[in-house]
Amino acid sequence: MTIFSDDNNFKSDNLDRKNKEIKAEQNDFDKSFENNIRPKSFDEYIGQSALKGNLKISIEAAKKRGQVLDHLLFYGPPGLGKTTLAGVIAAEMDSEIKITSAPALERPRDIIGILMSLKGGEVLFIDEIHRLNKIAEEILYPAMEDFYLDMTTGKAQALKTLRVPVPKFTLIGATTKAGALSGPLRDRFGIIHRLEFYSPTELCAVIKRTASILNFKIEEEGAKAIAKRSRGTPRIANRLVKRVADYALVKSNGIINEEIANQALDVLKIDENGLDTTDRSLMRLIIEKYDGGPVGIETIAAALGEDTRTIEDVYEPYLLQEGLIQRTPRGRKVSPQGYRHLGYKQNSNQQSLFDL
Repeated sequence: MTIFSDDNNFKSDNLDRKNKEIKAEQNDFDKSFENNIRPKSFDEYIGQSALKGNLKISIEAAKKRGQVLDHLLFYGPPGLGKTTLAGVIAAEMDSEIKITSAPALERPRDIIGILMSLKGGEVLFIDEIHRLNKIAEEILYPAMEDFYLDMTTGKAQALKTLRVPVPKFTLIGATTKAGALSGPLRDRFGIIHRLEFYSPTELCAVIKRTASILNFKIEEEGAKAIAKRSRGTPRIANRLVKRVADYALVKSNGIINEEIANQALDVLKIDENGLDTTDRSLMRLIIEKYDGGPVGIETIAAALGEDTRTIEDVYEPYLLQEGLIQRTPRGRKVSPQGYRHLGYKQNSNQQSLFDL
């Protein structure tokens, strides 16, 4: 019996190890895919035209002055290219870039270590900067303003404060919640920009560029069909291109045309407005269980089995942008347009609530 048990444990360990290896390989593939399609210059970067124009001027001015670029804060829904844009800025400044996220900077030595490792003119990109803890934030203040770190040595009466210089650098912060940043931190950014959702035309250009890089054959109407269902988000568009290309390879001749694109997206249950199963489940939940709302975000998250932050950062922005749901002081509710999109009939009592 002992031998049998050991054999089962051995098989279980092998299975766990194999699953980890598969996940690691998938993560490596995803990172490789993203790195392959990321633009390396403003000429390759599609969309955000007004922002690009302003950044080109700021970068050129910094170069002529022989100074580092002002610290930048980018905010907006996920998937719009904040990380990619940071890489483009570093390339345009002929600088290296270090990428981290606020949750990874838990201890003082984490933020101090990364600041001390920077080289002159380097770019430091901090994702989810609104989640930076108070201690790390206070360490950043003098580094951002005067390029110094205030450090203490000794104990009790022998305690001394030292000002340690750090190389001049550019901090680029990215957040989906600009309002969650403290005033002192936000005020230390010289350039603050919101990234906007992409138009179908811009997304079509992104899709054709990605298909070209990955050697997928795609027709104009096929690209438009994918763009229409990409929620105004390049990251989603690029993900859908891969899925549609797989479908085209198996079900057709490998060429993505309008018919194949629509068939593939229907199989993925992504509708004409770009709503997926979770989007529709969220709206149906509010309509069927809570009479169209209002209902609290925590209740919605618990009922769907989703994290509150995921709903607020991933699903809500597009639904709000499209006018399918409304955010009120009492909670979320489905708009008349949301009712029509799902094919529900709104009763007179619900209609009067929306008209108040």
